[in-house]
Amino acid sequence: MNHRSRSWIRRRLRSLAWLELLNIPLQAVIWFGVVGFPVTAANSVGFALFTLVLLEGAGYWFAKLRRLATRCGSLPGARAFAVARRTNVAVLSIGLLFIVWTVVTDPGAGSWPGLAFGLFAALEHVNYFHVQLMYDTAEDFRYLRSRGLRRAHLARDLALHARSRP
Repeated sequence: MNHRSRSWIRRRLRSLAWLELLNIPLQAVIWFGVVGFPVTAANSVGFALFTLVLLEGAGYWFAKLRRLATRCGSLPGARAFAVARRTNVAVLSIGLLFIVWTVVTDPGAGSWPGLAFGLFAALEHVNYFHVQLMYDTAEDFRYLRSRGLRRAHLARDLALHARSRP
């Protein structure tokens, strides 16, 4: 299959967007329902941070899909993604500080999962807005082995948006 064809790209973008959205309830059911992590403030804050970044990721893939469908040059919602890139740092920092404080004062199942969710959210933020951390295709792995980490797709799109604005 040609990984550069428009139909392959559309399917890939659609699956990335829907998988990000599916992961939110799926992870909630797995960790809070099946595994039984308690729904505490720390765990809820961590999961909310995780949810925030997954929603932004899904929004980005849907925006890319829309740009492909309309063949317009600019990324729909680019301004919102630029704002999210800056505000996420504050939101993630405040949330993680709260969770770390909870881990220190009351370690255990009521706080450690929240820390894991929060750290995963921070890594997803880096993956979307700065450096690509997710490499899941053969082409991605070849790039990683030959050139190292690559700039995130959203970071590249935001750089293009910033250059094209008057």
